[in-house]
Amino acid sequence: MTIGALVLQSLLLSACAKPRPTGLDPAGTPDGAPGRTPGGGGASAATLGDMQRLYRGMGLIAGAPTLPFVASVSFMPAPAADTTLVLLALSMPSRALGFGREGERYVANYTARVELRRGPTVVRTIEVNETVRVPTFRETSRTDESIIWQQFLRLAPGRYSMTVAIRDENGLRNAAEDVTLDVPPVRPGSLSSPVAVYEAIPRQSLDSLPRLLARPRSTVIFGQDSVLPLYIDAVGAAAPPRIDVRVVGEGDLVSWSNAFDLPERGGSRSTTITVPVARMGIGLNTVQVAIPGSADTVRTRVLVSLGDDLPIATFDEMLSYLRYFTTGERLKPLRDASPAQRAEAWATFLRETDPVPGTAEHEGLRDYFARIRTANVRFRDDAQLGWQSDRGIAFVALGDPDNIVDTGLIDPNARVRQQIWEYRELRLQLVFVDQTGFGRWRLNSQGRADLDNAIRRKMAQRDQ
Repeated sequence: MTIGALVLQSLLLSACAKPRPTGLDPAGTPDGAPGRTPGGGGASAATLGDMQRLYRGMGLIAGAPTLPFVASVSFMPAPAADTTLVLLALSMPSRALGFGREGERYVANYTARVELRRGPTVVRTIEVNETVRVPTFRETSRTDESIIWQQFLRLAPGRYSMTVAIRDENGLRNAAEDVTLDVPPVRPGSLSSPVAVYEAIPRQSLDSLPRLLARPRSTVIFGQDSVLPLYIDAVGAAAPPRIDVRVVGEGDLVSWSNAFDLPERGGSRSTTITVPVARMGIGLNTVQVAIPGSADTVRTRVLVSLGDDLPIATFDEMLSYLRYFTTGERLKPLRDASPAQRAEAWATFLRETDPVPGTAEHEGLRDYFARIRTANVRFRDDAQLGWQSDRGIAFVALGDPDNIVDTGLIDPNARVRQQIWEYRELRLQLVFVDQTGFGRWRLNSQGRADLDNAIRRKMAQRDQ
């Protein structure tokens, strides 16, 4: 089954929003179901390298930054015991593609190619051309999971070499990943992989396919998404009527558990379970689904993020990122919130710090994390993390200076090179010194004190 280019087309939500499904086409056929368009919010993404490492740590397939796609692989039971139903779901941001104007719309074309090999033998090749049409220019620059392509395959259990490739037909960019795919036997009565979805219509018979819209990044937004839907099924007479579900977070702590029925539908059993996001920890979580009284357990990893700008591991890490965004007093409710209170505290924080409440985006966080990304590139020689260097801190907290004087450009023979940054509104002059000659700029103790005072004044202005 191919669900073609699924474009998440709706108004941008807040800086920490995620796509929202508007539904699957119930008339879609298993061999070519047309995708509907879940709406969603586009937020600035973190550095692509960090995102790729994070997704790979979740066991996902992550393409090169030239064309950053993410793909997941899930396994489901098939009627035949010697076959496993494999779901490959792939997503990428719309801004990864080159769009052109077509009348009142914008159009992009891409090719998805999948090749499966056992040893030197190619056992399956899929290559499809897709067209993406969006109504506005803004939709072309989204960074969220805005384009989804997925394919069901029936494969014999065993080890395969798999190549997943995407080619942008307009922008001439491409990316390919080679991975080892171990397809397990999923015998009748066994559970499928838990599949993170936006929506799912269960299979209605043993030999049919579920119609679902997968969530390839397996990511939800803390404080924005209320639940994570997971589709799971089993087929055959031995399929269990109930399952136990639990979420395991940092330190192997179980943060939530519940039991669910698997309703019978035409010889198969399936359901979409909903895991409350507020009961999961920030960062990576493992969702375990088990058959009561059996050792049969299936797992999937889920990222609970604080938005596309914050793909971080823990809630405390998030607070560290925000240290130059607002005052300690404003952050205190987040620090003091218990795990059960964090979602509400984060939503309150977003509401109270949004500089333009009437718009869909949180412009303050958008611009703040854009400066962090810029600082990591611009000042990468100053420190391991550019945004934590002296120049990086000034840039992230205060923005670009009104004027920069580089004494090395005035006198190339000067023994000590200086950069003087002027912030006229703040009546601030910062003198960065490159004493080593290798571009590692530092403030002296008085300069650092002046910077800290300026940051406090700037934060106080922002909080008024």
